[in-house]
Amino acid sequence: MSRQKTRRFEETFKARNVIEETKPHYHQMKGNWNRDFFGNDAPITLEIGCGKGEYSVGLARINADKNFVGVDIKGDRLWKGSKQAMEEKLNNVGFLRAQVEHIDGFFEPNEVECIWITFPDPRPRDRDIKRRLTSPRFMEHYKNLLKPGGVVYFKTDSTSLFEYTLEVLAEREDIQDLVYTFNLYESEYMDEHHGIKTKFEQKFHDLGEDIKYLKFRFVQ
Repeated sequence: MSRQKTRRFEETFKARNVIEETKPHYHQMKGNWNRDFFGNDAPITLEIGCGKGEYSVGLARINADKNFVGVDIKGDRLWKGSKQAMEEKLNNVGFLRAQVEHIDGFFEPNEVECIWITFPDPRPRDRDIKRRLTSPRFMEHYKNLLKPGGVVYFKTDSTSLFEYTLEVLAEREDIQDLVYTFNLYESEYMDEHHGIKTKFEQKFHDLGEDIKYLKFRFVQ
């Protein structure tokens, strides 16, 4: 491990706004985020596979009355969002270092108001289909976490992953209010992403790749 990575892991371990396995309250967060972490009753939004936390931090900046949790397994990525949030004194955003497939172990049913899935790994190989963050098993996790009426937002540059996701949703009988576009920046939904761009979004947009976007609710 490089010195830089080692330093970042050490800083992440010390950071108050990061929950990870090395910390004693790691297994005690389920149902307790508002009381024990944020200290308020504001609604919670998750960013799944948050990477460096651009969306979590960006949304926290413009929504002081809401709480945000970015989830990712890569500690050196979370370091960036954690550091930025602390520098800006954003107390309404935190980060969870954990595997997304274990997300039910950290949030109670109906504990979350919204979920953002931003530019996940498309995992194009057939053997990795179950690991896609919009696969049926992950959809079940999201449905379990969301409050009635909660919204799932999804953005990607990958046409194949976007089409796969639409197929997954079409096969379900519990999806409502689905809207989507294959070109967010030329659509009526442009304002819904609040002008926040992840590193990957900026990269692919600069290369001329259309950004795909959808949102939906589960029938409870």
